[in-house]
Amino acid sequence: MGTQHPDNANIPFFKKHHSPFVSAFEEIDEAYANFSTLDADEYMWDWEGKHADSSVISRLYTKQYDYFKNHELGDDKFLTFRLPNIWEEKGYSLMQAMTTMMLAEDFADDLKFKKRPLFEAVLPMTKSADQLIAMEDKFASLAQFKNKEFENTHPNSDQLQMIPLFESFEAQLDAPEILKEYMVMYEKHFNRPIKYLRVFLAGSDSALSNGFLNSIIGNKLALSRLGAFSKESGVPVYPIAGVGSTIFRGGLSPKSVDRYLQEFPGLKTATVQSAFRYDYPIDEVKSAIDKLRNGLRQSEFNIVNSADEAILLEIAAKTAKEYHRTLDPLINDLQSVFDAFPKRRDRHQHVGMVGYSRDVDGYKMPRAITFTGSLYSVGIPPEIIGSGQALSKLSEDEWATLQSYYPNMKRDFEHVLGFYSPEAMAVLKQINPEFGKIEADVADLTKRFGIEAGPKTKEQAQHSQLATDLVSISDKEVQTLLIEKMSKLRRFLG
Repeated sequence: MGTQHPDNANIPFFKKHHSPFVSAFEEIDEAYANFSTLDADEYMWDWEGKHADSSVISRLYTKQYDYFKNHELGDDKFLTFRLPNIWEEKGYSLMQAMTTMMLAEDFADDLKFKKRPLFEAVLPMTKSADQLIAMEDKFASLAQFKNKEFENTHPNSDQLQMIPLFESFEAQLDAPEILKEYMVMYEKHFNRPIKYLRVFLAGSDSALSNGFLNSIIGNKLALSRLGAFSKESGVPVYPIAGVGSTIFRGGLSPKSVDRYLQEFPGLKTATVQSAFRYDYPIDEVKSAIDKLRNGLRQSEFNIVNSADEAILLEIAAKTAKEYHRTLDPLINDLQSVFDAFPKRRDRHQHVGMVGYSRDVDGYKMPRAITFTGSLYSVGIPPEIIGSGQALSKLSEDEWATLQSYYPNMKRDFEHVLGFYSPEAMAVLKQINPEFGKIEADVADLTKRFGIEAGPKTKEQAQHSQLATDLVSISDKEVQTLLIEKMSKLRRFLG
């Protein structure tokens, strides 16, 4: 699933202008390139917290009729809307998104296409079954109204299959209970059973909220519980993972497909975000997408036994505690870097009015991509925050259990520590001595795994020097330029 996540360092291959920024207007071309050039199966059209082009289907079909006549949306290729969550933001665009889905069906019918192009939608930050029912009910009511009041148009289907997106650690673990309730409510409300469930698990926001180790444990346990739920209920469950190139946000790049498939058994869809698609040679990207698709088709759930789950839950709690204890005193000192972070998409700016913000321990946090890229750009890979201190406090039994369920842990930490900058850390400690806690994490990780911290390649050495330059200045424009340079060295913005 291609997405519009703004994490690319380089200029997208489909753009005619020399800028890595992708406007809402250009996302039409991006969607087409996602299908035709990269041969991705699905593309997510985001209405949440950003500007979106409501003419997406008519423009795709008009500009690329021959392609979509042979690769119909809703059959061979799929476009999936991510709707605004009206319980978390104003949701001004919800009605527009839903009417766009109906008009897309009309247009496809006029062109004699056989399939309804849009029939599923993602609900971010899902917290309850009644939210899913409410969204499906709104769509049904709107479709029925259109069918009644606009007799000369194509009669629209009033069914919309919602895809719940579970973002927090707790929500992901509670997913099976929410789905059980949803299935009962769905059959009672619509008088038909659910044939299948697609369930979206976030990686970025859960890591932002509680740290990298807490997030990866949560994803693994959620997949295990979803597998058990599917077996018990008899309803096929097809999990989706929201994942970026950097390990903090899931760790899926063209160079890490094998690692990713090993770490997250049971997945059926994974997002290939902008950095995956635009920060590597296009032939390498196409080959990786094909390899990923084949691997996901063969992936099977790995059910964690109850004893191991209890241990992993305890580890997750410990890692979250150390993450917050280490990060909280540093947030205010990072605000200037957050503010200088480059933009890649047409996001809504007035968060309090039309969007929402992430809140961690009372601090207003940036989006996960901004947070991740900013930490990397000051020489502190966010994966290490609190991790070393947490791992040092594990019992032998806890350590053995974590290793068995996270086989690539040493390799992951060895990779991210190559972007740790001791020189930048020396400057940061002068600004705020609390940054010294990060040094403790690094020391614990190097001792635990028998690895070294600091640059190992020419690119990492350049990255370290630029990070030192960044933390030594306050000019916002220069900081932005330095972040841009570093993002190209590491092949992701955030």
